Amino acid sequence: MAESFESLFEQSVQTVEMTPGSIVVGTVVDIDSEFVTMHVGLKSEGVIPRDQFFDVNGEFNLEVGDQVKVAMEVVDDGFGETRLSREKAKRAETWETLEESFEKKEPIKGVLNGKVKGGFTVSIDDVRAFLPGSLVDTRPIRDTADLEGQELEFQVIKLDQRRNNVVVSRRAILELENSEEREALLNSLAEGQVKEGIVKNLTEYGAFVDLGGIDGLLHVTDMAWKRVRHPSEVVNVGQEITVKVLSFDSERNRVSLGMKQLGDDPWVDITRRYPKGTKVYATVTNIQDYGCFAEIEEGVEGLVHVSEMDWISRNVIPSKIVTTGDTIEVMILDIDEDRRRVSLGIKQCLENPWEVFDRTHSVGDKVSGTIRSITDFGIFVGLDGNVDGLVHLSDMSWTEPGEVVVRRFSKGGQVDAVVLAIDVERERIGLGIKQLDSDVFGDFTNEHPKGTMVTGVVTEVEAREAKIQLAPEVNGSIKAAEISRDRVEDVRQALKVGDEVNAKVINIDLRNRIVWLSIKQGEQESEAEAHREYQRQTAEETKKTTFGELIRSQLKKRPTSEEGEEHSADTDSEETASAVESESTEEEVEVEAADDSLESSASADSSDETVESDAVELSEQSELNSDESDESEDSKETTEDSAEENTLDSASETTSESDSETESKDS
Repeated sequence: MAESFESLFEQSVQTVEMTPGSIVVGTVVDIDSEFVTMHVGLKSEGVIPRDQFFDVNGEFNLEVGDQVKVAMEVVDDGFGETRLSREKAKRAETWETLEESFEKKEPIKGVLNGKVKGGFTVSIDDVRAFLPGSLVDTRPIRDTADLEGQELEFQVIKLDQRRNNVVVSRRAILELENSEEREALLNSLAEGQVKEGIVKNLTEYGAFVDLGGIDGLLHVTDMAWKRVRHPSEVVNVGQEITVKVLSFDSERNRVSLGMKQLGDDPWVDITRRYPKGTKVYATVTNIQDYGCFAEIEEGVEGLVHVSEMDWISRNVIPSKIVTTGDTIEVMILDIDEDRRRVSLGIKQCLENPWEVFDRTHSVGDKVSGTIRSITDFGIFVGLDGNVDGLVHLSDMSWTEPGEVVVRRFSKGGQVDAVVLAIDVERERIGLGIKQLDSDVFGDFTNEHPKGTMVTGVVTEVEAREAKIQLAPEVNGSIKAAEISRDRVEDVRQALKVGDEVNAKVINIDLRNRIVWLSIKQGEQESEAEAHREYQRQTAEETKKTTFGELIRSQLKKRPTSEEGEEHSADTDSEETASAVESESTEEEVEVEAADDSLESSASADSSDETVESDAVELSEQSELNSDESDESEDSKETTEDSAEENTLDSASETTSESDSETESKDS
């Protein structure tokens, strides 16, 4: 018996490794609600918490008598008990499996359960492995939501139990699985082919489709003719779709696929179907800050810019006007087939309030509205039809600056104005407040333009300037240099308040509403006018007393005396008659000579008058102020008048001599 026990003890010692951490096979001897009691061949039994025996699904499938591997933590903890661990045994088993898979290059199953820097984490039983991002698939994948939580096959490419480092690859498994199919597919693949595929993964820029051994990229722009914001709007992971091969790079094994190319291009001949100005109904597909997109037909979307949404509002918020899915009426504004862009307008389908205002109002009409805003350059007034008109600062008052008048207005107040201009194309309406009253200054300046003589009363006198009131609300100003021909140092010595002055308008300042006057130029104008009047009178008198007129008057008197002599002489001889006839002939010759002399004299007078007239005009234009030039003009005129008087005297003497000779001959 003793020999039998000794042999049995030695045998048990040989089968059980007594070092901590070793893996031993134990037999379940008892199971309660918290612990599992196991016998591992030692003198004492060990207990293990019940939760260490749960499987992946959280179920407990252990029964009394089952044999399982456990790890030896402590052979004797000092109290005669042995501590065992099922988790450490599982971990040891997993490492054994990983080593076997690494050596034989066989796939191993694991669950992708998290994302870390540079890749993802994979749980292989109780061991955590690292999956680099570049080894997830044959192509880079940014979104792995469809892969997380799924049990996939991986290949162990690096293993270090000491550092607890495991690196796996999924791409190696995929390449191995698809190698044979890929070769066959690559040999038969060509551009333009139509293939069936399964969507494997979605990204922001497209979807990867498995064509049966090779993956192709279906870009988001090739999914549909319409605008697609994300691939999930068209396809889903696992969906079987029909695609067309657009391009194929055999060297890089890249395939580009398309779905919209399977149908007709709706952009072909679109300008014929939708001419400019056509009104159509469209569906709002997307709303942005700068406008909204609306689909006029399948695959054709146009942009309604914010500027084309409303006639009135400049700060349009598209989301407050339309909603995604709404059916709206739009007008085709422009189509660019090359860039595949359509410009649409909503406001063009509504009546233009600016055109309505232009039809119902005319320039000069009086309108009333509410002040909507006040700016540095004027005020905006709300008018009929919800349009705005601008009253500029310059159109607020005839007498006061606009910057002062605008302070009397406030936002929301009522104001009356006159329509000054309507520009439908630029959507502008010009208004004026001062036009409600008559412009006294404008009326005065229209009646008294530059160069006319006016009369006014001095209201204010300063050293260098005097203020003149020409009419109510019409003021003039005279500088010191424009008062007299003589130099005036101080205006106060020449003019006083209340004096009435006659002056010439030399300039009109419409901006400051001042009429600039000149007394000096007015006096020169009066003198020039008097001189011109004197010249006219002198010319008329000269024409009446010419040498020819005097001769004709004498000739009219002479026949009367001759008739008396003929009645008194009853016995005149024929010689006397012939003598008279010869004398008459001589008189006619003298009359013709006198007429010739008269014409030459009149021509000389006319030439002198022309010279004098030109001199007067030059004097008016240059506004000569020196007395010496005036004296020279007067001297010239005196000389010319003396010459004319001498001519008349000589003509009179000649006429009297002729008359005396005639009388002597007659006697």
